[in-house]
Amino acid sequence: MISDLAAMVADPQAMIAIFTAIAVFATIVTVTMPMLKSDELTSRMKTAALERDKIRARERARLTVEKNVKLRQESDGIMVSLVNKLNLKKTLADEKTFMNLKLAGYRKQSHIYVFLFFRVVLPLIMLVASAIYVFGISNMEYTFMIKVLIVLLVGYGGFYAPNMYISNVISKRQLSIRRAWPDSMDLMLICVESGMSIEAAFNKVSLEIGLQSPALAEELVLTTAELSYLQERRDAYQNLAERTGIDGVKSVCMALIQAERYGTPIASALRVLSKESRDMRMAEAEKKAAALPPKLTVPMIVFFLPVLFAVIMGPAMIQIFALE
Repeated sequence: MISDLAAMVADPQAMIAIFTAIAVFATIVTVTMPMLKSDELTSRMKTAALERDKIRARERARLTVEKNVKLRQESDGIMVSLVNKLNLKKTLADEKTFMNLKLAGYRKQSHIYVFLFFRVVLPLIMLVASAIYVFGISNMEYTFMIKVLIVLLVGYGGFYAPNMYISNVISKRQLSIRRAWPDSMDLMLICVESGMSIEAAFNKVSLEIGLQSPALAEELVLTTAELSYLQERRDAYQNLAERTGIDGVKSVCMALIQAERYGTPIASALRVLSKESRDMRMAEAEKKAAALPPKLTVPMIVFFLPVLFAVIMGPAMIQIFALE
């Protein structure tokens, strides 16, 4: 049993078949996962509430006169210790790294340590695993330098795997916010025209838009908390624009900042921006629809036409061969 398993692992063709099966299984899981996905609104709103409490505590601590109070420091974990000892926050992290984590929804201080920890540990793990497989298990008929190159490429991929994961999370999050933003603008316009303040409008919209986009609801709740506790209201709008990174949100935040500064009516600006958001969403849908026929050309040629020819010409070919 063990010898058969070792022979199967050492066989490249068997490993290719195993990886193909894993890829098919991952594809099936990816397709069916949205159907089985549970509602994340409750957990996201709870996280937003905790963030609001942190903002409140931070602002109260800043306004206190007693500055000699020593806070109890929590013990550092393995990730924090490793990142601090290797000074990875200066070597591997920059302003763009922190901004990408914010865009992905990872705003806690511990998230940067987890990200840097995996950027260091994951390449080593993949390097060692690939070296064991290439030099010890498999029987690849390659030269030594090619095997070393394969191991280095796998380790290099492990170094950039966390960045790819963050980029994927950012794209999904921005897509969710971008699709729900025009509807949230319409709701916000209705709330403002009915006499609500901008804080109440943000809070009401966050409750209504949560089923469509939990990410947008979370951002609106955080903006409501920042509007209540920050000294400068424009900082709350700027933080919302930075956390989302979407042009439509940035334009709305800029309009709100100007309305706060010059005292212009917010409803008129929101009405114009809401129409622009709907037009942009419609233009994006039309762009995707226009790009669909060229994308379908290759799948139709590869998959549909051979089957169509087989169905049409199959009976005729059978009759011809039967006559012969």
